[in-house]
This record gives sequence, structure tokens and C-alpha cells, in this order.
Amino acid sequence: MPKGQKILFLGVYGMEVVECGGALAKNILNGGESYASIMLCRETSQPQVKSAAETLGVKVSFLNFEYGTVDLSKESKVKLIKRIREIKPDIIITQDPEHSFHDLDPDRRPAMTLLLESIALASRDYALDETPGLAPHPIPTIYYMTPHHPNTVIDISQVWEKKEKAMDMLESQMEFSGKHFDEMLDLKTVEMLYPGFSKLDSYQEKGRAMHKVLDKAVHVYHGLATHGHFALAEAYRREGNFHLQELIK
Repeated sequence: MPKGQKILFLGVYGMEVVECGGALAKNILNGGESYASIMLCRETSQPQVKSAAETLGVKVSFLNFEYGTVDLSKESKVKLIKRIREIKPDIIITQDPEHSFHDLDPDRRPAMTLLLESIALASRDYALDETPGLAPHPIPTIYYMTPHHPNTVIDISQVWEKKEKAMDMLESQMEFSGKHFDEMLDLKTVEMLYPGFSKLDSYQEKGRAMHKVLDKAVHVYHGLATHGHFALAEAYRREGNFHLQELIK
């Protein structure tokens, strides 16, 4: 990745900051600036997400949309457009449209349309009165996170420990996941994945234990396991073609 990039992550939920944390943290190591704006994050969880973002070196803000009410109103668009025009990013990372269609988390589908509409409108003479002093910003390069069909992988081995430390900060998410895995998986299966799981004292510990297993499995899969060049990799799908002066290896 070229030095000095300005990356803006537009997320729906708080944990996504960490899911994209490798690319965001590595951009900072390369001399760039990384920002995140989260649409939906409960007030009680915001300090944890902020701590996770700070661990990665990411400057995070919360747009405070309401669950179950994400729509395509002008007010909703302006929230995102203002952020884009303030940051003026070179690259935007956001959720994958294809993934959002199949994900049964609430608000993902309307959020996807809202995100893409707002990115497009941020470059036009739209809502200038509502964003005084902020000029339209040309549509940046877009990468979709956790895609079903990636065409890009980023080596995150250098920042893996930082990403894992950031995940540690998301205590309420780990507790939610721990209860889910405890109810979903039988004892024999879960012990194969994480020996000693049944002896862990809290749902938070159980959730973190399983996320460690899942995180490494996913990142090794996109890295070394698929004949890749990297031990641990984050997968993305770049919107559109790669425009190169010549072929690269």
C-alpha cells in the first residue's frame, strides 16, 4: 500500500472496526491516517469500541443511527456525506453488498444502500447547505470488507497482535458471542476447537476464546492456507477494475 493514504471505514456495527483492523493499523504504520465512523453502536458499547480503535490507532466516531430505522432519508444521507467531506479519504472501506443481502443482522440491507448512495452523493453538489464549508469530495476507491468473493488480500502479520488486543476490548460483544457458542455447540465439538472451553468461568471468556479460534482460522485461510504469500491476511473486494500502467507480480 502506498504511503500516506487516508482511509475512512464506514461501518454498520462496532466490531467491524476490528475486523478491518489489520488494514487500518497497517496504513498508520505506513504513514497514513485511518478513520472509522460507525452507524449503529449502543451507548454502553461505545467506550469499548473506542478503546479497540485507539489500540489500532484509528480515530473513531459514532453516527448514532437507531436500530431498525435505517432509511434513505436526506437526514441519514447527510450524516454520512458530512463525514466523507470532512475526512476527504483516498480509500473507503465498507460492508460488502453481496454479504449484506444474506446477513440477517437488522439494518444491514438498508444500510448498504444508504452507504453507497451517500458515497456517490458526497462527490456531487448535494446537501451543500447542510454541510457548510465542506466541498464535494470525489468518489474514492472502495474496498468491501469480509466479502464472499474477495479479489484482494492484505498481509496483516505485522499488526496481528495489535488486532487481537483490540478484539480484547470488545467485552460486551465477547459476552454475547460466548452465550451464543455455549448454546449452539455441543461439549465434545467445542472442546475440539478450544480445549478447556467448558472450564472457562464466564461468557465473556468463552466468547473471546472462540473468536481467537475463528480469527486465526479465517486469516490463515486467506493467507497461507490458499497458497498465499502471507501467513495471516485480511480479505477484501475492490470495487471496479484495477487500473495499472503495467502488469504487476
